[in-house]
Amino acid sequence: MMGHWKFPRDWQSLLKKRSFLSLPQVFLAFFLVACLTFTFFLQGCSGNGGIFRNFFSSQQSASLSNQQNEALSLYHQAWQLVFTDYVDSTFNGQNWYRWKDRYDKQIKTRADAYEAIDTMLASLNDVYTRFLDPQAANDQNMNIDSQLSGVGLEITTKGNQLIVMAPLDGSPAKKAGLMPLDHIIKINGLSTANMSIHQAVNKIRGPKGTTVELTVLRGQKILNFKVVRAEIEIKTVFGKPISKDIGYIRLASFISQNTAHEMRTKVLSEENTKAMIIDLRGNSGGLLPNALEISDMFLKGGKIVSIADRDGVRRTYYAKRSQLYSKPLVLLVDGGSASASEIFSGALKDNHRATLIGTKTFGKGLVQKINYLQDGSELNLTIAKYYTPLGYDINKKGIQPNMVVPFTEADFRNHRDPEKDAAIKFLQKQLLAKAS
Repeated sequence: MMGHWKFPRDWQSLLKKRSFLSLPQVFLAFFLVACLTFTFFLQGCSGNGGIFRNFFSSQQSASLSNQQNEALSLYHQAWQLVFTDYVDSTFNGQNWYRWKDRYDKQIKTRADAYEAIDTMLASLNDVYTRFLDPQAANDQNMNIDSQLSGVGLEITTKGNQLIVMAPLDGSPAKKAGLMPLDHIIKINGLSTANMSIHQAVNKIRGPKGTTVELTVLRGQKILNFKVVRAEIEIKTVFGKPISKDIGYIRLASFISQNTAHEMRTKVLSEENTKAMIIDLRGNSGGLLPNALEISDMFLKGGKIVSIADRDGVRRTYYAKRSQLYSKPLVLLVDGGSASASEIFSGALKDNHRATLIGTKTFGKGLVQKINYLQDGSELNLTIAKYYTPLGYDINKKGIQPNMVVPFTEADFRNHRDPEKDAAIKFLQKQLLAKAS
């Protein structure tokens, strides 16, 4: 039996034996072993199966995998929201399942997911159902909070055309002369054909004090506007009485959380007038609760609006009999009056509470819900249609005013307002008849 070898306690004694290595030889041996060890170590680290490469590669793969999973999850969240809530259960005549896993292999990043969502939503052919990345979502929320930067222009699309819904009051766009229903055909010389609203907004906005050039088609004319960007405060309610007898309120938007409160304060301040004009021209709408509450200020009962979901189930909203103002009323409307403006206009017209003067309204009879997605982006989804108290579907049709009075470009240039003048004459005539 072989015995166990033991390391000697006095290792220096071994060096004195002639049969073993000399001290320089020992150091040389240690050096060679170290070099060989280090060489093998480097090969292990740098080879395809190397230790470090495997480690960092696995970490990188895990990171990419997490990123891809998050991007895929975002896309599927958007798909599910449309599948569950979109107003048209036929999804524009297509099988919605065709989109469910369509881009699973292509989506690697959030940018991929955003592009895939935009493509998927485009198949619905609904300009109001749209995806907003986190930056665009933040811009929309700033708008709701009554803060906006840019040129003060509200736009939409019809087909592949970019349309001005309204320039905001006091904004650079309004001062420059842009008008509702102008077709924006170029932004800084770049064609807007097939450009999304989000892309257009990004190109129109920019640092305060800089200039954006907008080329528009107005009727048969092509016009160029150079607009200087500025910080814009959205004013939703303002104006002052035209005379002792006739009040005037400009209701510019329903978008602010404070609009109903501002409107209530303004109506009460003019409650002693004998008649009132409410100017809704260029008011592209906003929040449904604002439309309901403001309608209630002028109605003593009756329907305000009915909203029908994808299954045709209707919910009808009624006035709460909390009328603030019961005297003669005129609403000024035009092609930029849309959405919540049309709910308000339709409620007062169908209940024979107000006379509408101006031109036909925009025709947006759809209701959107803002869905907040997991990465801070948003999906504005059409979830219902609305109908006026008499049951009219005004989507893509608009509301016809009781008295049609056009407002021309020449009127704008010469600071004339024939629609407002017609409203004043109409109310004066009513008040005179009432007094006699």
